[in-house]
Amino acid sequence: MSDGYKRFTLLILVGTAVVGAVILALTRVPLPVTKRMEGATQLSLLLDGPFGARFAGEMTAYKREYFAPNVTVRADPNDSDFVAAVARQHAIGVTSGHKFLLAAWRGVPVTAFAASFLDTSIAIFTLESSGLRRPADLIGKRVGYRRATEGEVIFDAMMAQLGLPRSQITKVADRDTFDALRAREVEAIIAPVDDRPSPSVPSADARLTVIKPQDYGIHVPGLVYFASNDLIHDQPSLITDVLQGLIRGWRFVYTDYAQSVPVLVGFDPERLDPNRVRFELQQQRHLILPTGGRIADYDESRWRTLRDILIFAKLREEELPLAQLVNYQLLRDVYRRSPDLATSGAERGEN
Repeated sequence: MSDGYKRFTLLILVGTAVVGAVILALTRVPLPVTKRMEGATQLSLLLDGPFGARFAGEMTAYKREYFAPNVTVRADPNDSDFVAAVARQHAIGVTSGHKFLLAAWRGVPVTAFAASFLDTSIAIFTLESSGLRRPADLIGKRVGYRRATEGEVIFDAMMAQLGLPRSQITKVADRDTFDALRAREVEAIIAPVDDRPSPSVPSADARLTVIKPQDYGIHVPGLVYFASNDLIHDQPSLITDVLQGLIRGWRFVYTDYAQSVPVLVGFDPERLDPNRVRFELQQQRHLILPTGGRIADYDESRWRTLRDILIFAKLREEELPLAQLVNYQLLRDVYRRSPDLATSGAERGEN
């Protein structure tokens, strides 16, 4: 066998090996990448409560397909450790600022990035006939409340800020219902504004007076959107896409009730009544669409107030500074990318 023939044979073998290696690389490399991307882009949006008006933006965004197809929305009303559950699932959640901050201080790895309710929905209700119209009028009276809730903390902070003696108020646990108020078991109750009975309900005949903490300088984040730290760090574009969908969802809700209410009722027709859903939307509207404000926006002053209130209530010490728990940039990026979202059609009126 000649030397030339040997060299030719060797070149063929080397070339075959190289081509085989290239083919093998091309067939192997995409497989794990594709699998990893499919898992990473599956995203859950979890609601801390049952389907209803307070989650109307999320529900509408899902039904109207303002979210990507890989985003699912689930109601999770009975999870006692909701914030931690969201973190474990590398999901997005919506809960009260009060619950979020306490969990984050306990070490749950989460970050808030936008608001659903820009302010607390908590209010104090009295019967109009009682003549109790101001916080000072509650001195010496019985107030129905629920232990270890946002309402209790907000009420105590309001009274303390006004210099009113909380020791002279009798707080009655588990008497925070409108039935208890009408039965005169208490003179006032602490409850969310959207819990107020509809005017069409026969038992709602008694006129109510509403004392709002905001009127006395108590402004804290209401419902907030948050996500696991890993999700925000690794895939911020998923967060901004969902946030854009949420803003569009809330805009649709308040632009035309005739279209949005049936969408919401469709989630649970046996439980959700159209008239009640519409009434609750009206009660919470100012928390979603404040005059001169933007949907989902929040400011640092509200978070500082909430931090101070929780520390004052001795619920927990500040384990991490707010700067590590609250992100403002994602919302700014959304509005910068889509400036048309800053002006809501709903602000021109309700239908």
